Amino acid sequence: MKSEYDLSKMQSKKKPYASKLKKPVTMRLSEDVIDYFKSMAKGSDIPYQTLINLYLRDCLTQQRKLDISWHS
Repeated sequence: MKSEYDLSKMQSKKKPYASKLKKPVTMRLSEDVIDYFKSMAKGSDIPYQTLINLYLRDCLTQQRKLDISWHS
């Protein structure tokens, strides 16, 4: 093995899966929402954060729109 390597001509490659990586975010969720997903997680052996991500991904793929009606 060489004691020193010349890496000056080495070219870097883009990470092919970088767009698929999860990005950490901070969210404020109601306790009952967290409890709901935690109880679902216990029955399925899937972390509750993963379940929330799967639910949101399903909303994304199904192009679900939120319908909020404010009653006066």
